[in-house]
Amino acid sequence: MIESLKTLRQYLLTGVSYVIPCIACGGILIATAIAFAPMTAAGPDFSTSPVLSLVLQLGVAAFKLALPILAGFIAHAIAGKPGLVPGLIGGYLAAGFDARLLFDAAQLEARGLKPDSQIMAGFLGAIVIGLLAGWIVSLIKKVPVPRYIKPIMPILIIPIVASGLVGVLMFKVLGVPIADLMAGLGAWLKTMSTGNAVVLAMILGAMIAFDMGGPVNKAAFFFGAAMIQEQNYAVMGACAAAICTPPLGLGLATILGRKLWGPEDKEAGIAALAMGMIGITEGAIPFAAADPLRVIPCIMFGSMVAAVAAMLGGVGDHAPHGGPIVLPVVDNRLAYVIAIIVGTVVTAVVVNACKKWTGKRNPQTAEGAA
Repeated sequence: MIESLKTLRQYLLTGVSYVIPCIACGGILIATAIAFAPMTAAGPDFSTSPVLSLVLQLGVAAFKLALPILAGFIAHAIAGKPGLVPGLIGGYLAAGFDARLLFDAAQLEARGLKPDSQIMAGFLGAIVIGLLAGWIVSLIKKVPVPRYIKPIMPILIIPIVASGLVGVLMFKVLGVPIADLMAGLGAWLKTMSTGNAVVLAMILGAMIAFDMGGPVNKAAFFFGAAMIQEQNYAVMGACAAAICTPPLGLGLATILGRKLWGPEDKEAGIAALAMGMIGITEGAIPFAAADPLRVIPCIMFGSMVAAVAAMLGGVGDHAPHGGPIVLPVVDNRLAYVIAIIVGTVVTAVVVNACKKWTGKRNPQTAEGAA
């Protein structure tokens, strides 16, 4: 059992090692573009700067590659080169696909989904589909075939068959539950909006951090954005503080506990700090993908603290965005800054304490193993 868990962890670390440069590159490019663009009540405005718009598009392109790369190289670690294409395809679908591929107009309306809705599994979905793709390919490789077919198995037959099975899994098995989850969470949050503000902030903070850009995160974010239209800026204020806490907290953790983190983690930490400043929760993905059982609960707790602090401080965010970058359009700015700082520090302290208490360090590096 222990050996199986170690092997599974190694598969995840392989995917993470390839995805870190992608997320770091995309995050820093996006951070640069947003940092220099004027902030309006609708978010960053790139209409007057084609150069910044281009930088933003390059960063977005790098981000779009992140989940395919993560899933692809997890599958590659399990099954070798034949696993790469099915994993890439699974990761691409995990990043989002058109809801109209699953539902007709009546079904979309029944689920409360718009025609242009995207069904996304997020980074957790990418991990799952990467593992499944690798295991599917491994099983196909064991099927006995005639000798004259063997040369084309790894370059033609296995990728096609495995990619087809991965597609079926994403569309027919995972797609509908994810769509229903997004719709259900949105409806549930609407019922919570009239309840206790602190409880709502705790729920939103936990959801924002849970899958870092996945369906649960998006349900909370879109709920906060919808509340802006109703002149309720406090909900988005809580979300805005929670959005930046995971990457900022993990970036700070790599600085405060340098012996607990390897060189790749420290590089990812620098990028995470930049992404956190402009409200990109995905900056925490490399850490969560490498060590989900410890990192995800810690960042959820930190985001809950930040969201509650923002709600109690009367923070209101007029833009559907988060992080320190939206400070110009935030009510009660001092409380907003304090909420972010408190959530960041709590995240860093808790995640480092968790690593110390469990006695585990990053096995990728000599420093971590020392």
